[in-house]
Amino acid sequence: MKLQNKLWSAMLLDSVIVFTSVYISTISLFPVSEVFTIPLLVISITLILSHHIFAHYYKMYKRAWEYASIGELIIILKAVSLSVIVAALCQYVFMQDIFFRVLASTWMIQLFLISGTRFSWRIYQERNSLKSYKQMKPTLIVGAGCAGTLVARQLKYNQESGLQPVAFIDDDKRKQNLDIMCLPVVGGTDSLTENVEKLGIETIVIAIPSLSKKELHKIYQECNKTNATTQMIPMFEDLVTGKVSVSDIRNVEIGDLLGRPSIQLDTDSIEKLVKGNVILVTGAGGSIGSEICRQLSSYQPSQIILLGHGENSIYSIEMELNTNFGTDTRFTTEIADIKDREKILKLMVHYRPKAVFHAAAHKHVPLMERNPEEAIKNNVYGTRNVAEAADVAGVETFVMISSDKAVNPTSVMGATKRIAEMIVQNLDKKSKTRFVAVRFGNVLGSRGSVIPLFKEQIRKGGPVTITHPEMERYFMTIPEASKLVLQAGALAKGGEIFVLDMGDPVKILDLAHNLIRLSGLSADDIGIEFTGMRPGEKLYEELLNDYEVREKQIYPKIYIGKSVEVNVNEVIERVDECWSKDKSVVREVLLSIANHPVPHKGSEAVSI
Repeated sequence: MKLQNKLWSAMLLDSVIVFTSVYISTISLFPVSEVFTIPLLVISITLILSHHIFAHYYKMYKRAWEYASIGELIIILKAVSLSVIVAALCQYVFMQDIFFRVLASTWMIQLFLISGTRFSWRIYQERNSLKSYKQMKPTLIVGAGCAGTLVARQLKYNQESGLQPVAFIDDDKRKQNLDIMCLPVVGGTDSLTENVEKLGIETIVIAIPSLSKKELHKIYQECNKTNATTQMIPMFEDLVTGKVSVSDIRNVEIGDLLGRPSIQLDTDSIEKLVKGNVILVTGAGGSIGSEICRQLSSYQPSQIILLGHGENSIYSIEMELNTNFGTDTRFTTEIADIKDREKILKLMVHYRPKAVFHAAAHKHVPLMERNPEEAIKNNVYGTRNVAEAADVAGVETFVMISSDKAVNPTSVMGATKRIAEMIVQNLDKKSKTRFVAVRFGNVLGSRGSVIPLFKEQIRKGGPVTITHPEMERYFMTIPEASKLVLQAGALAKGGEIFVLDMGDPVKILDLAHNLIRLSGLSADDIGIEFTGMRPGEKLYEELLNDYEVREKQIYPKIYIGKSVEVNVNEVIERVDECWSKDKSVVREVLLSIANHPVPHKGSEAVSI
């Protein structure tokens, strides 16, 4: 029915109820009296007019009565009561009398019939929707607070979701064994498995937007013990910013289970570094480099130089950034190889950026084990080219993206990143540019990350391959890592190795189980195979050497390691001598340099 037709139908129905209620009251109170009199006609007309005035004021005719609740009942009460009061006043003014009993009876009849018609429409709609419930999935809602009740209401009236709420789970003992929205609160999270089985639940919706990631992980582990699909409403920060509504139920994602709270940045210090300035990002088309560009763009730099070797990835990030931020920032692409010393120097001097974020690197451990000379060219010589060009161009801040694999490295990749850290810190001793490095572990979804590999293996039906059942890694999301890199750059005084707090290490086996589960399958369906550790791999990664450990954070989630002094000239000489030799020799020399740095002998020492 069209809105206009609904409006006129409701007004006509109310007019009939108001008009007849006066005569029903009179007949019931005075059965032998004459009812069709002028005074009663005046009262009826007065009641109809005043009722429509107040109904219009309270927007009674514009409400969706299929969602009627206590609020709507209060509005009916106000409109009916005020219209009766107006009728009483008119009666007193024109007739010097008030028919109290008739008006009181009329008030009750109107209230009963008007609210009855409205709520009967809601009952009719609910009964209509119940007919299709047999085809819907029985759903258990975790959380019987405001968000949970909103989710229950949305699901009840939104048949497109395919979910039928049947009960709540809540750890608040005051709510347990009560009914909310006509749904029972059947227990706490400790009884989740039992209730899923008893109620035949097919879907679990986690409806507590303020949950910390650790609490979410704990609840998800309980859900994991069942065969039900687990979904959740958006996180609290997305709800309060208005990005999404409470009804936007989504699947739980692996990033939700990392176990760390959201990041709070010092935006003023980052704006001081970025806003209105020229920024250069190497490796701008890569997973980390592209996200750094996105984060930088939100602080309105005047220009970002997108420097990368792969034309397709650089083109993609340029198109994306121009679409989302092109009105505030100019994006300039430069296809260049950081190994090309002359071109890198030319570009740096031409653009003279205020800050450089150096994300370009070879990061794949097994590939670098087979090609150590390429790791040296890119990670060592390439970093030196970019860093020395930044020094010549008078860059204010240079931030190198390092890796947890640079700590006690057992791989060529880790060793070259550690040597790159030494080079950057050495330059800081001699330059006006503030040179710093930022270390962090694996990022979810980055190129070379285990997550895309596992997803592809699951998509193909398995098995998921893991090198060792005890292998652990640190993980954070790409946006989280990129935000902290920006924050470290803003905090830089020069010479630091910033270490990002990666939270607790995650077992790769647990990660695989979670991904399989999030795909709606079980380990029995997919299978898990252990293939043995590859060359250069460690069971456990570290973020600091023993001699670097400094417990106090300089900023939430950011540490600075302690330092020792190294003779960088001798380090470079040894790298220069070895890089063209046999691969096994190159690997041995690199690991020796990184794990047993040459002590300083004079002016070319650097604290690391």
